[in-house]
Amino acid sequence: MASKKRIRTEAQDLPSVLDVAAYILADRGEMPAIKLQKLCYYSQAWSLVWDDRPLFNEPIQAWTNGPVIPALYSAHRGQYSVSTISGGDPSALNDDQCDTINAVMKYYGDKSSQWLSNLTHMEDPWRDARRGVAPGEPSSNEITLEAMAEYYSSLSAH
Repeated sequence: MASKKRIRTEAQDLPSVLDVAAYILADRGEMPAIKLQKLCYYSQAWSLVWDDRPLFNEPIQAWTNGPVIPALYSAHRGQYSVSTISGGDPSALNDDQCDTINAVMKYYGDKSSQWLSNLTHMEDPWRDARRGVAPGEPSSNEITLEAMAEYYSSLSAH
């Protein structure tokens, strides 16, 4: 049985998801909104594993098309493709946070939106958060940091 990871959360020193999204867009350029959502999600997931702390504080929900950060969705609502995020500041990230995002981008950055969405649908954090919700039915169920840390830690142990 896997031990539960203790997640450190010092809210005052964490960047926002908008800062993370702005960093990703500055590095990778314009991309579909759904891809930006998934890259922020995976940046959060791997920060929990590699850094033992969240990258940002905003909650992630298990929407029909996979994990979505509502605060980020509000910033790009109505846009299929996103090139900038109002209110995001890449310089709010420290070197460790940038290193984590860069590592995520190295693996996931060239994948398509559909590939990333399909991957999240196969993984326990999204599936567990949607348990009892019919396919295609809206949900605001949260994907917890604990669920993400436990699942992605088990992947990195192999």
